[in-house]
Amino acid sequence: MEHPDSHPALLIANQDGTILDFPELQMSGMSNDEYLQPALEDLIPLPEGSELFALPGRLPIGWDPTTNEPVLVNENPYKDGESIQAVAAFMAPAHTAVLTSSYQEQTNAPLLPLFAYTAVGWHDDRFWVTGFRSDNDIRQDTNQYDSSNVERLTKKKLNQYKHNRLIQHLGKCCLTYGCPAARNYFLDRWEAPLPSSPSCNAQCLGCISLQPSGCCPSTQDRISFVPTPKEISEMAIAHLNSAENPIVSFGQGCEGEPLLQADTLAKAITLIRNTTDKGTINLNSNSSLPKSVEKLAKSGLDSIRVSLNSAQKRYYSKYYRPKNYRFEDVLRSIDIMKEQNRFVSLNYFVLPGFSDSEDEFHALCTLIRNHKPDFVQLRNLNIDPTWYFKSLAFPGNSSTFGIRKWYNMLKTEFPSLKFGYFNPQVNSSQ
Repeated sequence: MEHPDSHPALLIANQDGTILDFPELQMSGMSNDEYLQPALEDLIPLPEGSELFALPGRLPIGWDPTTNEPVLVNENPYKDGESIQAVAAFMAPAHTAVLTSSYQEQTNAPLLPLFAYTAVGWHDDRFWVTGFRSDNDIRQDTNQYDSSNVERLTKKKLNQYKHNRLIQHLGKCCLTYGCPAARNYFLDRWEAPLPSSPSCNAQCLGCISLQPSGCCPSTQDRISFVPTPKEISEMAIAHLNSAENPIVSFGQGCEGEPLLQADTLAKAITLIRNTTDKGTINLNSNSSLPKSVEKLAKSGLDSIRVSLNSAQKRYYSKYYRPKNYRFEDVLRSIDIMKEQNRFVSLNYFVLPGFSDSEDEFHALCTLIRNHKPDFVQLRNLNIDPTWYFKSLAFPGNSSTFGIRKWYNMLKTEFPSLKFGYFNPQVNSSQ
């Protein structure tokens, strides 16, 4: 991986949102409430398909190379008296952040939308971010999509399946929200989404499909109906039989918790497996209902992706705010899948300053030793970082390893454990 030969300059945004570089200061990054100068080996070119954001109500903090200290910039250095904003990058899929954007939050700063905010700087006529590629799979790379082709094939399939509400719903996900999974479905390749549940039994701080009024806005609309087993299986069978390296996954960003529709999903899985043994049937889930997980496993579910922000019960509960289930139920669901010889991934939300804290690392190691998941997906946590730490009452002085060291420690501690970003193909019949 390419790294810069010196530290990039600080980026700032003026009051109109125009992004400027400020070479007098170098970029810095943030880990919880600590400001850090990123190591050169933690910097990579901004991945294609990433986005840059100006952060309203947040003043940028750069790094002074002379004093070797963080420095607050409280007005536009190019225009006296003009307000400025910090800048962050939302990295393309398959990349994991090492540090978040470095800023000081002002009084009454608005809550940030549900994205991940990675530190970014400018050097040698390009943007650089603090992160690494955590999966070489190209299934959601920007260069894999031609917009005119996506639109043409989507409209063709929507016209072909006018009777199928699930496929019609995914048409909106594809054409309105640009969902990579929906696009891949309409392109007949890789992993296809199977959203199925309009309801949920958690109230996640960072839910991207449903938020209370006055909170951070959801990034997409939640599905409003429960598709029938026939609608699900019709879509899934065709995809599994024809797609390259096919996976179909319940549990998407445009729905609630699919385990609440376990009876429908079990019937759909039975219909699918009565017709084809190809591909992987996967469930992305909060894994809150062990008996429902067992039912799906016995119906033919191949793999489960268990969402976790933390391996510590108190922080898990403060983020998920579960309704009528406990953290112990999540762990039991993992055990049930393993007892059924099924594949288990942890969808482990990574946030610098939290995930790499000493207590969290040791808790995650204990969970892995006791419950033996097969795979860890290193997904960035899409949330306002400061709000997250406050909501969890997480101490600002927690000792951390740094994300890169934390990752290497996990790989050393568990040499047989696999790491990545996407759901892997696991069906042995392939």
